[in-house]
Amino acid sequence: MKFSISREALLRPLSLVAGVVERRQTLPVLSNVLLTVSDDELSLTGTDLEVELIGRVAPSSIEESGAVTVPARKLMDICKSLPDQSEITLAIEEGRALLRSGRSRFTLSTLPAAEFPSIDENQGSTELTLPRRTLKQLIDATGFAMAQQDVRYYLNGMLIELRDHLVRTVATDGHRLAVCSRSADISLEEPQRLILPRKGVVELSRLLDDSDEPITLMLGASHLRVRTGAYTFTSRLVDGKFPDYERVIPKGGDKQILAERGELRQVLSRTAILSNEKYRGVRLNLEAGNLRVLANNPEQEEAEENVAIDYSGSALEIGFNVGYLIDVLSVLDTDQVQLTLSDPNSSALLEAPGGGDAMYVVMPMRL
Repeated sequence: MKFSISREALLRPLSLVAGVVERRQTLPVLSNVLLTVSDDELSLTGTDLEVELIGRVAPSSIEESGAVTVPARKLMDICKSLPDQSEITLAIEEGRALLRSGRSRFTLSTLPAAEFPSIDENQGSTELTLPRRTLKQLIDATGFAMAQQDVRYYLNGMLIELRDHLVRTVATDGHRLAVCSRSADISLEEPQRLILPRKGVVELSRLLDDSDEPITLMLGASHLRVRTGAYTFTSRLVDGKFPDYERVIPKGGDKQILAERGELRQVLSRTAILSNEKYRGVRLNLEAGNLRVLANNPEQEEAEENVAIDYSGSALEIGFNVGYLIDVLSVLDTDQVQLTLSDPNSSALLEAPGGGDAMYVVMPMRL
């Protein structure tokens, strides 16, 4: 195997594929990236057995086709450290990968391509097409609310719901909930629900941009495969039942507040500085035309901020984890935010004024 390629052409697919590769592996070959040269194409594959990503690129020249696996991080670090516009030649000699560029020469260990595992190629039962932008905006609007390492493993991921002319993503960690829907030109005989694991969501998001270029989704019984441009992404799905999120969305809140989103976010960020580092609690005191935000910590330090709001109802005091509120205000893209509350023990509903395509629920805290 021997080919030449420019540094820039190799670096983008390599950095995306290397992102899938875990640093600590039980199988040594999983720390490697599979390089396959055939016809006029170089394909790079990385996997951790849960998520697989294949990137394809055209080399400048191919002298000999073949396949081998080389350490992913080391290859990426070498490529990054070479000067811009470098030409890289990679050849296999005596079981080693020899990389040359200008006056630089690197020898990397290899493992046979035959040892490299691939995620089962089961045929997807449903295939549909979406614009990249639609899926990226849905992931960006809800991804922050996924759980990190919850024992309820189905929360460590994102629910993707596909219905006739509608795509919806839902994420929750049990303390907050994010739901976002977008209309889409798809038709399905029956609705599909699948839970994509956290790592799958993160890696898929890196592949997407705000263009209207199409991506193809193939839904299998246990896998989701996505084709976008020169990349093929495959992820195992979480086998579990996602909670009935519609029951969590508060109904009938009688206290509706309108506030400037950017100003409220700054106020909460400043107040958070003196909140308890462990619990991150802030108190919101709601009164006609004004919202008072208070925080204190075990060192007896206190912060108080006042922000003007559009509200004329009765007074209310309620506590929240300030980080959860800031997260929501960071992903909403409207100038104003609408908060709906009912009492100190009920969740808050945050959304665009008048309700948009995204809804956020945050549970209150006792302070």
